[in-house]
Amino acid sequence: MDEYISFEQLPFGSDSFADNPEPRCPCVLLLDTSGSMAGRPLDELNEGIKLFKRELLSDSLATKRVEVAIVTFGPVSLHADFETVNNFQPKELNTTGDTPLGEAIELGIELVSKRKQTYKSNGIAYYKPWIILITDGAPTDSYEKAARLVKEGEANKSFAFFAIGVEGANLEILKEISVRQPLKLKGLMFREFFMWLSASMKMVSVKDPGNSVSILPPTGWSEL
Repeated sequence: MDEYISFEQLPFGSDSFADNPEPRCPCVLLLDTSGSMAGRPLDELNEGIKLFKRELLSDSLATKRVEVAIVTFGPVSLHADFETVNNFQPKELNTTGDTPLGEAIELGIELVSKRKQTYKSNGIAYYKPWIILITDGAPTDSYEKAARLVKEGEANKSFAFFAIGVEGANLEILKEISVRQPLKLKGLMFREFFMWLSASMKMVSVKDPGNSVSILPPTGWSEL
C-alpha cells in the first residue's frame, strides 16, 4: 500500500531521476525540415507534434516514463533534447535547406546511445528506444554509414527504427536504410500518425522493461 501511495505522489513529469525513478521509454523524432516541407506539410507536422504531447499527457504513466527528443534536418540540429512529456516543449518547426538524412540518423543513434548510458549510470531501467524518421525527399548526403548503423542497432536490439515517407519521399532509399518496411503517409495525415505513435508509446510504457510489446497496426494513416 505504501509503495502505491509513493508511486502516485511522484512529481508529475519530473525529469529528476531521484524524484522520478520510473523506467524510461525514449523516443527520438528525426524530422525533415527541408524546403520542400514548407507550407501545409510543415503546418500539419507541427500540429501533429502538439497532439502527440497532449495524448501522452492524458496518460499518467506515460507522462512519467516516455522521454522525447527531436532532431531536425537540414542542417542537422538538436531541436529538443530528451525530456519527459510534461517538460517536452518543442519550438515551432521552420523549413531550412537540404536533406542531410544520413547525418540526422547518425545523430539520433548517438543520442540514444548516450541516453542509455545516462540511465545506466543512474540505475534507471529503460525500454528499447524508438527512432522515428519522417522525410519527404531523398538524402542529399551519404547515407551508407547510417544504414549500416541502423542494421547493427536493430540486430543488437539497441533500438527500433521506423521510416515514414511523406509524398515525394524516395521509398527505395528508405528500404536500403530501414530493416522494417518503410511506410508511406496518406496525404498529410500527420495527426493520425502521431495518434498511432502516442497510443504505441502508452502500450510500451505500461509494460515491464524487457517484455515484448505488440506494435499497433499502422491503420488509417499509412498507404503500405
